[in-house]
Amino acid sequence: MKFLKLIPILLIFFGNVPYKNEVHAEIKNPKDFRVLLSEGKKFSISTVGNFIKKGDKFLESGDFDKAKASYLDARKLATNLGSYYSDLNKVFKGVDARIPNEMRKKGKASLQILAESNERLVSVYIKTEQPEVAVPLLIENLRILTPNSPEGKEAYKKLIQLGFVETEYKGK
Repeated sequence: MKFLKLIPILLIFFGNVPYKNEVHAEIKNPKDFRVLLSEGKKFSISTVGNFIKKGDKFLESGDFDKAKASYLDARKLATNLGSYYSDLNKVFKGVDARIPNEMRKKGKASLQILAESNERLVSVYIKTEQPEVAVPLLIENLRILTPNSPEGKEAYKKLIQLGFVETEYKGK
C-alpha cells in the first residue's frame, strides 16, 4: 500500500525533469522562426524599396497609373511600419533601453523611405498635371526630414516651382 502512494510522487519527480535536447518542432535553424526577415515577406523596409523600384520601372515605361499605385503601396507600408516602430519605442521606454534604440533606428529608416516614396509620387503627380495632390506630400517631406536636409530643401524648391510658396529658403 505504501508503494502505491510512492508511485505518484515518483512520477511527479521524474516526469517534471526537463530534457535538454527535447524537440518540439522540426525546424533546425532558429532563424527560420523569424519569418518576417525572410525574402518575399511583405512587411519590411526592403519591401517598401521593392515597391519603389517597381514603380520606377513603370514610370520609365510611361505607365503612370501603375507607377502611382506602386508608390502608394510603398507609402502605405512605410507609414504603417513607422507607426508600429514608434508605438514599440514608446511602450518600451524606461523598461529596456535596447528596444527603443532599435525601434528609433528602424523608425528613422522607415521615415526616410517614406519620404523617398513621397518624392516619387510627387513626380508622378506633377507629370500627370495634379500639383494640388503633390503639395501635401511635399509638406509631409518637410515635416519628416526638416528643411535643412537636402531632401527637405528640394521639397521646398518644388513648392516654390509649383507656386504654393514664394519666399526662398536660404537655410544652412
